[in-house]
Amino acid sequence: MSFKVNENMSTNNRSIREAATTEDLTLFDKIGRELYTAVISDSLDELGYRDQAMSHSLRPLFREVCTAGWARTILCIDVEEIPDDPYAMEIEAVDSLLTGEVAVVSTGGSIRNAPWGELLSTAAMARGARGAVVDGLVRDVKKIEKIGFPVFATGIKPVDSKGRGVVVNYNVPVVCGGVNVFPGDLIAADYDGVVAIPAALVPEVLERAFQKVSSENHSRDELLRGAFLRDVYEKYGVL
Repeated sequence: MSFKVNENMSTNNRSIREAATTEDLTLFDKIGRELYTAVISDSLDELGYRDQAMSHSLRPLFREVCTAGWARTILCIDVEEIPDDPYAMEIEAVDSLLTGEVAVVSTGGSIRNAPWGELLSTAAMARGARGAVVDGLVRDVKKIEKIGFPVFATGIKPVDSKGRGVVVNYNVPVVCGGVNVFPGDLIAADYDGVVAIPAALVPEVLERAFQKVSSENHSRDELLRGAFLRDVYEKYGVL
């Protein structure tokens, strides 16, 4: 199995970034149906990339949610006063989202800045974004759940970001959930957590992940028929 990745997704030059192709979107849907973050993490491990799973504290806002898409990074910092135009960069960042992207919001693990809520989710979804990963707090959870926009965050708090945090840049390398994320990396997220696949590794990682899922399916079938785990592991090499 081979995968074609839009080459523009691996660049930090916003002027030449493009929305996800139909092929990209088909691949994202296939990832959601057939893969899961655990097997993707295992595939990254095999290639020596053992620190691509974000912190365990990043959780989906509602259970039945998964997503995959190219990373559109957003960088936030805490502040102690209200800037003259507190939402300027935040608005620009959200309006920059393209079809097939996942907003990856870095807050430095803030517990006072809630930079994501219902209106940002609505705006992102309308632009074709596939979800948001926020290593900080969010709000308006029931409304986000109602519109069905996939959001992963470390916590919930009903506070505005105004005077607490501000977006200072976007489409730049960030650290989110303890993982270095670059614009155009592939984000995969489900109930087990969030994984970032470096753009250059996407084809090989996915190839390995789909192969492992196939082996796991065969292993499961044989275990259900009463085979011993050792025999099944020796045959397929997966656990």
